[in-house]
Amino acid sequence: MDYVYGPGRNHLFVPGPVNIPEQVLRAMNRNNEDYRSPAVPALTKTLLEDVKKIFKTTSGTLFLFPTTGTGAWESALTNTLSPGDRIVSFLIGQFSLLWIDRQQRLNFKVDVIESEWGEGAKLDVLAAKLAADTDHTIKAVCIVHNETATGVTNDLSLVRRILDEYRHPALFLVDGVSSICALDFRMDDWGVGVALTGSQKALSLPTGVGIVCASPRALEASKTAKSLRVFFDWKDYLKFYNLGTYWPYTPSIQLLYGLRAALDLVFEEGLENVIARHKRLGQATRLAVEAWGLKNCTQKEEWHSDTVTAVVVPPYIDSAEIVRRAWKRYNLSLGLGLNKVAGKVFRIGHLGNLNELQLLGCLAGVEMILKDVGYPVKLGSGVAAASSYLQNNIPLIPSRI
Repeated sequence: MDYVYGPGRNHLFVPGPVNIPEQVLRAMNRNNEDYRSPAVPALTKTLLEDVKKIFKTTSGTLFLFPTTGTGAWESALTNTLSPGDRIVSFLIGQFSLLWIDRQQRLNFKVDVIESEWGEGAKLDVLAAKLAADTDHTIKAVCIVHNETATGVTNDLSLVRRILDEYRHPALFLVDGVSSICALDFRMDDWGVGVALTGSQKALSLPTGVGIVCASPRALEASKTAKSLRVFFDWKDYLKFYNLGTYWPYTPSIQLLYGLRAALDLVFEEGLENVIARHKRLGQATRLAVEAWGLKNCTQKEEWHSDTVTAVVVPPYIDSAEIVRRAWKRYNLSLGLGLNKVAGKVFRIGHLGNLNELQLLGCLAGVEMILKDVGYPVKLGSGVAAASSYLQNNIPLIPSRI
């Protein structure tokens, strides 16, 4: 059967890739250009400076790789570490699991600190490992800031505090794929060595740009790191930065213009306002889930994510059927439960260029689907809880004040 588009828009509420704003689509609707002409390097220079702002760094160095977040993972690891290096990594869900798999396949010695899915990182175990490591054999601490499989956000400031308490020199490597430009992230303040994100998440671009930000310490470590890297080698980029041409190989011209438009939207709204908007969307979604009588997969309020909510369904319901029905009947895309929570949770993504009324439409759709699959939800209950909260908390649009 041929793929048939439903009427109206698809309501995309997975935790990435996300909705692309019209301004970004228009910016990308252009022909190819010679990336060695004066125009593209000039554009790239402004992008490298402005992307640093969403990481909240003045000292970091940006690398825009034509890749996904997975490639950005590999770049962060191979440029700063050597085979056999001991690293500590937290397993809290599917994406931290995949990052650990990559760490192991790159021949690092990985100390895995595992939590139950729905819990945050066990920082007390990290503290014990650092306290015992008086010879400083641990070379890096790796953590996923926001685990989209379970809707768990970790407190990075606590990780930094623990590293400082034990005066441990381990590099602090952060996966910020579903957090940077949506949640509070402070690279310089938290002493992050390398942070990374992907274009298809909070920046609301198509997939295709893996964004890596390296601290001065990480750049220094890259000079002696012995991991094999070619495509993801920072040294190649730095060479072209010094030449003023910026690209060691061909970038996507369309994505560069799209990134420019995406950043302009963020700065027009104001980064702190963007973060506050995500906080509202997350709280509204959690209130809806509570009104439906369902549970959040995230086990403590301190770990609640403002970019994705994983909703636990009763044992007699297969959450995959909720996702299938959402797409087939309501043209609504929700996130599947992954790995250990497959069939047990569905996920509502609420990140990127998204407003409150769009979210309410999604919540209304979820209520109808829950009714379809036999869950005794009162139609309008979650929407009422969310809209009551939002009506009291939505500010004026900053550009229209």
